[in-house]
Amino acid sequence: MATANDASTTSPTLIGSVQRALRLLEAVAAHPRGAPAKQLARETGYPLPTTYHLLRTLTHEGYLQRENGVFLLGEAAELIGRSGARRRRYSRIAQALSAIGQEVGAALYFAVYHAGEVEVVAVSDDPERPPVEEWADFRTTAHAHAIGQCLLAQLDEEGRKDHLSRYQVQSLTPHSVRTEGDLLHRLNTVRKAQLAVEREEYAIGTVCSAIPIQVGSAAATVAISLPAGEAERLLAVTEKVQRMAESTLMTLAFSISI
Repeated sequence: MATANDASTTSPTLIGSVQRALRLLEAVAAHPRGAPAKQLARETGYPLPTTYHLLRTLTHEGYLQRENGVFLLGEAAELIGRSGARRRRYSRIAQALSAIGQEVGAALYFAVYHAGEVEVVAVSDDPERPPVEEWADFRTTAHAHAIGQCLLAQLDEEGRKDHLSRYQVQSLTPHSVRTEGDLLHRLNTVRKAQLAVEREEYAIGTVCSAIPIQVGSAAATVAISLPAGEAERLLAVTEKVQRMAESTLMTLAFSISI
């Protein structure tokens, strides 16, 4: 015979008010043009006073908004929905990266420059070709890796100055750029070549390249990494990835709302 203590370890603890609020959000979401409180109470089966209380709370927190006597989803709820959709698109990009990476025998990355930060949003998944270990935060070390160099090269002068005012150039390995002047010279080369290449500047034993990808008005890149012992393959692999990315990744990347 199960005891009360047994039940507590096998059944989740549910908070009724949270459940009711979620059901009410679902009910509102089913009405793109909004619905009044009485209709929402009928559809959820909640007492009208309870419905009003939940609606007021959700509206105050930004999950709902009231217009002309009806309730619609608010900015906070829409932000959650956009984030979920974005994650699904990133997942599809990761799958595409993995397929291309297995064909060319390299680890692949997709990154964007968003809200003043380098953001690696998708990485290929192949145990035979694992991605570079992020031993130093990619966001703060953009000057030292091909991903960051490619993204910074796509920014305007004001954007680059803003980034470098927050993240100073510092050597991570004996091969890293050492000064801001060296970096700016490198970025100029990247812009002209439409290609960033770094050899063991971020991680000893790894060489990387990155090609620019236009995602609306945002800077984005597809990057490749190989063991340093295979450095002679890097440019050939990059050219092949670029051709494949144009037909496979561009459509997926363009669908991302940054």
